[in-house]
Amino acid sequence: MTAGNTGSDTPGNDDPFGYLYRSEGGEGGAGGDGATRQQGVPRTSYNQVRAVGERQYGGASQQSGPGRQNASYAAPETLPGGERARTPQAGPPAPPQRNHKGLLIGAVAVVGVVCIAIGIAMLNNSGKGADNKAQPSETVSASEEPEHKPTEKPSKTPLPKDDAGSLKLGGTAATSKDIPGARSAGGVYVGGMNTPGASATWTLNVEEPGAYKMWVGYGVPGKDQNLTLTVNDKRDPRPLNMGNFANAEEGAWDKWTSTWQRVPLNKGTNTVTLSCEDGNKCDVNIDQLWLEKKIA
Repeated sequence: MTAGNTGSDTPGNDDPFGYLYRSEGGEGGAGGDGATRQQGVPRTSYNQVRAVGERQYGGASQQSGPGRQNASYAAPETLPGGERARTPQAGPPAPPQRNHKGLLIGAVAVVGVVCIAIGIAMLNNSGKGADNKAQPSETVSASEEPEHKPTEKPSKTPLPKDDAGSLKLGGTAATSKDIPGARSAGGVYVGGMNTPGASATWTLNVEEPGAYKMWVGYGVPGKDQNLTLTVNDKRDPRPLNMGNFANAEEGAWDKWTSTWQRVPLNKGTNTVTLSCEDGNKCDVNIDQLWLEKKIA
């Protein structure tokens, strides 16, 4: 018995699943070889045994294997290299990457340019303010233009200073230039003051009334001396101290020094008199008189 029948020609003995592997061929419609079925002849197997690897496409048998090639189809794995022979499919293109570093550098550059421009503008404005005065936005006529008069500061007259040659002398007082070192012009000084009644009067002018510090340049023969001081016909109760501040040796007249006394003066003309009176030690020479400053 073969697959597909029971050895009987009875139709009921046919394999009910024979249609699955039976090929209908020929005029009788049975048998894979196209032969006409004859009654009383047992059916042959409907199986058509083929060699392993043999495939049928479009009614033609093709044998795969070494030395044979299927013209209609070849599996990728049968090609040389197998899986490696497959050409990989290109995927979708990757999205472009943004250059964040370039954007940051560009932003910093823009900020730098803006800062430089602001600095230049500030320098220009400051330069204009220093060198050039801003021009008015409206034109002003000559008649409407305000007058800019310079502020006149009162001229401050230097305080008076005179040499002995300009003094008014009285009594035995007289000018001389025998002793060297006098600081007045030409070395002229006033001597002969050692006799009572001898005097030297200084006339001076001041712009402001008040008390001033008056200096007297003099020389003594190594001993302390003094004179009477009279200001604007008013005698000062304190004599003018003319000590041996230069530490001159006794009898040495060439060591010149100076002393000062507070004197009250009026605005305008004033007179200051140095005189030898009773009770004074008047052995003194005078070379200069000057005011230093106003004091309280």
